[in-house]
Amino acid sequence: MPPMPAANRAQEPSTWQKRTMGAMMGGGVGLTIGFIFGSYSILRNGSGPRGFLATLSQYMLSSAATFSFFLAIGSVIRNDGLLPPHMEAARLQLLPPLVRSKAEGAMLVRARWDAERARRTAA
Repeated sequence: MPPMPAANRAQEPSTWQKRTMGAMMGGGVGLTIGFIFGSYSILRNGSGPRGFLATLSQYMLSSAATFSFFLAIGSVIRNDGLLPPHMEAARLQLLPPLVRSKAEGAMLVRARWDAERARRTAA
């Protein structure tokens, strides 16, 4: 089957778009976690001198900023590859396995010892 024409192919998002998507996801997660932990903290310890809304918003915004920062960086690092994802998957499938069985390892060691013994006797 011939490859699809370039005009019909979906283009990969740019690094800036990946960073923005990660930051938006992190913001949503951070706001939710901040709401949960902030509400728990307010219920347990009281709202303090600033009031309920100011204390809860501080929890939510600080949590959202932290999650946004780290998810933005993580999404760029995670998706920043030199090869497209389908090519990377094919490359990983074609690599030889890194983990070998005991029998294969023993055969390799024995072959190296035999080669070393042959070199010593030839020298």
